[in-house]
Amino acid sequence: MVEKVTRRGFASDNNAGVHPVILREIEESNHGHEVGYGADRYTREAEEIFREHLGKDSEIFFVLTGTAANVLGLTSVTRSWNSVITAFTAHIEQDECGAPEKFTGCKILTVDTPDGKIEPSMLAKHIHGFDFEHHSQPKVISVSQPTEMGTVYTPEELRALADFAHGKGMLLHMDGARIANAAVSLGLPFRSFTTDAGVDILSFGGTKNGMMYGEAVCFLRPGLSDGFKYIRKQGMQLASKMRFISAQFIAYFRNDLWKSNASHANEMARLLESEIRAIGSGITITQPVQSNGVFVIMPESVARKVSSSYFFYPWNEVLSEYRLMTSWDTTEDDIKEFIRLLKKELESA
Repeated sequence: MVEKVTRRGFASDNNAGVHPVILREIEESNHGHEVGYGADRYTREAEEIFREHLGKDSEIFFVLTGTAANVLGLTSVTRSWNSVITAFTAHIEQDECGAPEKFTGCKILTVDTPDGKIEPSMLAKHIHGFDFEHHSQPKVISVSQPTEMGTVYTPEELRALADFAHGKGMLLHMDGARIANAAVSLGLPFRSFTTDAGVDILSFGGTKNGMMYGEAVCFLRPGLSDGFKYIRKQGMQLASKMRFISAQFIAYFRNDLWKSNASHANEMARLLESEIRAIGSGITITQPVQSNGVFVIMPESVARKVSSSYFFYPWNEVLSEYRLMTSWDTTEDDIKEFIRLLKKELESA
């Protein structure tokens, strides 16, 4: 039997548990028989809720993981001779074990950005060779919202990228693993910085913000989802008991649970930021805190000791930069105790 030990940390919002409201909804949906593979009433309701948020023409497909959402979404709109352009820090480049290349056959091309955000002017080195069979053909620009650096695109920045992509016959994909945190940061509805900003394909995340598991691949323009039901099946992401994904999303949107969870996580990140800044010397914040991530540079010896009590990950070991993530269940006491330990180790370093 696994020993019950309460551990806290700032490693990832994936490490947080499942919100009680989500757990109750799973239990409530666990009655009777429902047709499998998405032909159930929960899935129909959840799909309709998504269309209310993203637009009536959007097509929604539920999958189990964020990597699957990204990879299968990209697979549906590319061929093996295409390329996908993204930030060097992007999840599809750094943290998906080469799955985008393996399943799409595409070449992933990256651009260096100081804050994780791509601008059209950064793309010139990859935008060439159209209709030339010796070059991979640029097809998709992929952005993360928020970025892996915790920064957030404005609708105007996304529209500029969409217009650039569409002008080249390309598409704009958004990895929205933490999209709720971006929406709260912007104070805007999802549609304003997705469908209305020209995004074509959206990976909509729920797992990092209080769900047990479950993401959605959202096609925001008609015609893009053709054949995706087969791609999802071949990609081993057609959940037989899909109602247990769909029921979570119903609860997630009901009474704006997504918003309260993300608001709390963002608020805790701002509190953590202010407490770190109050320390003064010995630790430096490297990125604007716009969502639920705080990036800091501190001595490696200090990080090692503090992380033994409150675990977190290194981000750039060369710079001794570390990532601190807050979540829907981060408490002020977590932050106070973390800061106490941090001050202690900095003073003795």
